[in-house]
Amino acid sequence: MNTILHITKCQQWEQAKDLNSYRADSLDSEGFIHCSKSTQIVKVANRFFNNQRELVLLLIDFDKVQAEIHYEEAEIGELFPHIYGELNIDAVYKVIDFEAGENGLFELPQEVIDLE
Repeated sequence: MNTILHITKCQQWEQAKDLNSYRADSLDSEGFIHCSKSTQIVKVANRFFNNQRELVLLLIDFDKVQAEIHYEEAEIGELFPHIYGELNIDAVYKVIDFEAGENGLFELPQEVIDLE
C-alpha cells in the first residue's frame, strides 16, 4: 500500500468523521492539504507542531484518495504529497495518537516504522 501521512488536531478529525470528509485549514488558505511521506513526518511535526497536544496522525491510502495528489517541492528541496481537494474519509485506514515527548519533540511511531 502506498501510504501518505497528515497531522491534524483530534477535534478536526472528529468533525471530519461526522461530515464524512476532511478539510485542513490549508485547503482554504493554500488550495491543498499538506501531507508527508513516512520519512518526512517527524521533521514536519517538529517544525510545525512543536509542543502541541491532542494531535493525530492520519495514515492515508494514496490509491483511495478521490482528489488529485501532486508531489511538489517544498522550500527544503524535498517533494511532498499535496491533496488538491477534500480528503474522503474512507482513504484513511489508520489514525494514531501523535504526541510530542517530554522534550517537546516527536518521534516516529512504531506503526509508521513498520510501513518502511
